[in-house]
Amino acid sequence: MNSIKPYVMVTGALFVLLVITVGAAYVNLGAFNTPVAMLISLSKASLIVLFFMHVRHSNPLIHIFVLVGFFWLGIMLTLSLSDFLTRHP
Repeated sequence: MNSIKPYVMVTGALFVLLVITVGAAYVNLGAFNTPVAMLISLSKASLIVLFFMHVRHSNPLIHIFVLVGFFWLGIMLTLSLSDFLTRHP
């Protein structure tokens, strides 16, 4: 039977990251606002995928599908941003 301790610890880490997210919203970091927010959100998403979606203890085929999904998301974001950034005002 699985222990509840890892889930409680991950939930606590997600709450800490939530507090950091809210705190970062009130701090003016200039050009680093977006990268800091993205880093925090990437950390939260990684915890959710690894622990709550049980990817951490799954077989390697599942890891490949998760990585391919994130790779596809990166392609979609890159194409969308390249379209948005090349438009004339």
